[in-house]
Amino acid sequence: MSRQNAPRRRMLSGVAGLLVSGLILPGISARPAAADSYQRISGEGSSWAANAIDAMRVDVQQFGITVDYNPSGSTAGRTDFRNGTVDFAASDIPFQFNPEDGSAPENPVPGSYAYMPVVAGGTAFMYNLKINGKRVTNLRLSGQNVAKIFTGVLTTWNDPAIQADNPGITLPARTIVPVVRSDGSGSTAQFTMWMIHQYPDIWNTYCQHSDHAPACGSTSFYPAIQGMILQSGDTGIAGYVKQGFAEGAIGYVNYSYAVGNQFPVAKVLNAAGYYTEPTPQNVAVSLLKAKINTDASNPAVYLTQQLDGVYTDTDPRNYQLSSYSYLILPTVVGGQFNEAKGKTLGAFSYYAMCQAQQQSASLGYSPMPINLVQASFDQITKIPGVVVQNIDITKCNNPTFASDGSNKLADTAPQPLACDRQGATQCPNGTGGLSNVATPVSGDAPSGVPTASTVVIIVTPTPATAAPGVATATTAPKGGVTATTAPAARPTATTVAGGVTATTVAGVVTATTVAGGGTPADSTGTSDTTAPGGATASTVAAGASTGQNCDGNTGACGTTPGAPSTNADPAPVPAAATPTTLARSSGWDASLALILLVIVLTLALVLAPALSWRYFSRTGPVAR
Repeated sequence: MSRQNAPRRRMLSGVAGLLVSGLILPGISARPAAADSYQRISGEGSSWAANAIDAMRVDVQQFGITVDYNPSGSTAGRTDFRNGTVDFAASDIPFQFNPEDGSAPENPVPGSYAYMPVVAGGTAFMYNLKINGKRVTNLRLSGQNVAKIFTGVLTTWNDPAIQADNPGITLPARTIVPVVRSDGSGSTAQFTMWMIHQYPDIWNTYCQHSDHAPACGSTSFYPAIQGMILQSGDTGIAGYVKQGFAEGAIGYVNYSYAVGNQFPVAKVLNAAGYYTEPTPQNVAVSLLKAKINTDASNPAVYLTQQLDGVYTDTDPRNYQLSSYSYLILPTVVGGQFNEAKGKTLGAFSYYAMCQAQQQSASLGYSPMPINLVQASFDQITKIPGVVVQNIDITKCNNPTFASDGSNKLADTAPQPLACDRQGATQCPNGTGGLSNVATPVSGDAPSGVPTASTVVIIVTPTPATAAPGVATATTAPKGGVTATTAPAARPTATTVAGGVTATTVAGVVTATTVAGGGTPADSTGTSDTTAPGGATASTVAAGASTGQNCDGNTGACGTTPGAPSTNADPAPVPAAATPTTLARSSGWDASLALILLVIVLTLALVLAPALSWRYFSRTGPVAR
């Protein structure tokens, strides 16, 4: 289905969830409530959680509920909530009473708010990287290298430290362009908190050379340096990274943005020695180690998270940058908020904790666990004007927990593949929004197919083009944006990893074949690619090289019937293996036949008039 139909699908799924779960929103029984039974409400804050909140807003329209939401960043959301200009806020971190970055303390009126964890997810590193024109989808990074990239220590993709994370691919000598938030962001605070906890020396050294020194604690405003790109919100970062001119860029966003934009994310090394990504299952496993404050007597910290245990978790499925985002709910009337709006906000909040959680995974988030859903029900009752609902939590239809309260999503989360373990191997499997697109890795040609090849590449450079409105940091502003420049466009080339590829560079078709004549496309993992101009070549798909079929969606690999064993020795490479012409195949024969036919027809058109004139000139005019 098209993306335009996504809201309709979400509405229908919401209706189905309502009927199945038996959950009844206030004023909704056999038929939807009238639109005028709810007042319009507004919220502001986290862009990290915005994709989930936007889906909820669309879904509840079927009940006559209208929710406006501005993903301006967690800091702006908390500020506007304190000023009474919005009815609720969304934030990735709680109010900052003692900010570590030297900014002004946030002091909301005591007893005027309550936290409600609303979505779980992972802060992912969405990147734009190609090897000779082919997009990389399986990049791996150690946590130390992530920290060094975002503190300016590592500046090129082929740095030996990054290459060591990626033994299966040869990384290009391209400049790394970190893309960071220009606005006050809870995801920036979470990211810097992780770096401070895991790599304090790297962060402190960086901070001492920025405008944040000596306040080098976690911060919502990233201390950018020259060479970094500043963008507002997760949407801004994702929007920049995915541009064609932004090759070499990497930025931090919620995993859902990479999924929605069909871009890969880096797998990050965890304490168990595995490179993982923040899938809904991995996030569910990781957050089992989060400590949730259960002191209900202190609203300032109740239900807030402490993530040190997540960072150091030794479960192989762990993703270290997993966390929760909160709705900040009003518990008193004030500002623009009144009890009539409280009825609407309460209904929206109940929906967020049950039916809405059913679609979390499809959006790139992880559904909430049962303990936080139950605690959130208690928080909702504190909203002035709310119509309290008595919900049987076992019928909430949340895909995370079973009826007995166990975390079903964590219990069924698959273990990582052996090739995702730190070492000499690397999985070809794609990630994020390109989970179904693999990247060939070294030794990724099936047994019996020679890997030696000669590549003929004709490269015509493309003139550099500037992208209007792209901000790059030339100083270290606190939330500021300076100077505009754009990297030059790059020519497209081709890569060979045990197979054949063809590409067009500035209108020039290039191709090559594997040694030994190549193999035609078939069901074992090869495919035919036709380049503009008629050149056809064959490329080896992910997984075919080791006799495996790798499911890009689940990450599972299985042996292909009849395929060679992963431990089998490769077939010897023929001594003379440097052809530079296209492999002969049935497709090539058809092209040759077509060429011959064109030649015959051309000769006929050229010779026919001459022969006809000669014939008629001999016979003379026809007598009448």
